[in-house]
Amino acid sequence: MPARADALLHPDSDPFYAASTDMGSAVNGAVLKARSIALLGLPLPVQAWQLLYRSSDSGNRPIANMTTVLVPNSPWKGPGARPLLSYQIAEDSLGTHCAPSFTLRGGLPIGLNTMIDLPFIAEAMRRGWAVVTSDYEGPESRFLDGVTSGRGVLDGIRAARDFAPAGLGAASPLGAYGYSGGAFATLWAAELQPKYAPDVRFAGITSGGIPADLPGIARGVEGGMQAGLALLIVHTTVRNTPEAGVAELLNDRGRAMLAEDANACGEELVLKYNGMHLADYTSVPDLLSHPTFRRAIAVQELGGSAPVMPMYLYHSRTDDVIPIAGFTGLVERYCAQGATVTAVNSGLPGHNPAAIGEAFGAMNYLGDRFAGVPMKPGCR
Repeated sequence: MPARADALLHPDSDPFYAASTDMGSAVNGAVLKARSIALLGLPLPVQAWQLLYRSSDSGNRPIANMTTVLVPNSPWKGPGARPLLSYQIAEDSLGTHCAPSFTLRGGLPIGLNTMIDLPFIAEAMRRGWAVVTSDYEGPESRFLDGVTSGRGVLDGIRAARDFAPAGLGAASPLGAYGYSGGAFATLWAAELQPKYAPDVRFAGITSGGIPADLPGIARGVEGGMQAGLALLIVHTTVRNTPEAGVAELLNDRGRAMLAEDANACGEELVLKYNGMHLADYTSVPDLLSHPTFRRAIAVQELGGSAPVMPMYLYHSRTDDVIPIAGFTGLVERYCAQGATVTAVNSGLPGHNPAAIGEAFGAMNYLGDRFAGVPMKPGCR
């Protein structure tokens, strides 16, 4: 990474992230500001811009979101217009300095999840596709806020598609891709699309390692190397639904944890809380089964409605972070509602190996959809 990376302003301090116009008069997806950047601060063969755009959060309040648009320098050689892939990086965090836009501009030292996703973004651009990757959690970093995330994705696509210098437009086939936390945002966007953004018509989407059954994820990682994810889920439940009363179920240590880690990145929590148990931070014996917690987290679960576009969904049968039972249940709900789904129960062992090994099938699936190859309706 370039030596100047540590001198970049964090999003909270960078005036470019602040809206300078009345967002109430702007439509969702409207570009409020634009700037050209060097991807990672390096001389790469990619045109890159950051766009501040108008979106709406789960409380229907206008918010200013940031997205990064990447277009390969090489001309598009396929039929029709250059495809646009909305790639959802697993932001998984509580602070804006963890946002993908900061790392993609070359910011350090945080941004591990963004760096992990870069090879997949590079593969999309190798195929000639343009990529839009948004800070879909919004300016308040609302991880696992399904409506805010889904709307952030859809409005980021609108902003990229309508940004003339990128050379995209209504004729560009649209796809979406996300793994783990990025899959959560991708599928929420897919579920919201028919009513929230009927003008954003996807040729197809892919998602893997899907966070379904959020209490089950937290219970599965307790006491292990990924235990910090359980606390991250508690953090986000308190932040997203403060009126639900989940904070009142924590003890003094738990409330101190909320204050200490209010702006932490997910990877920081994983390192800090290796091996922990939620019981050490709560005043109730089983927080994950408590009715108050269950009611608060239930509104963020996927599966409320079936996406209308073809989907390629995949999950490791032995996922060590997100149990496959949640994936199986989500696929069954989608199929019962008439979705068109190709579901892959991967034999690759574990969360990260499946992310790598199944990416080839996911990318090829999108390539076929961009080329107009039809999918037979139904589930397989």
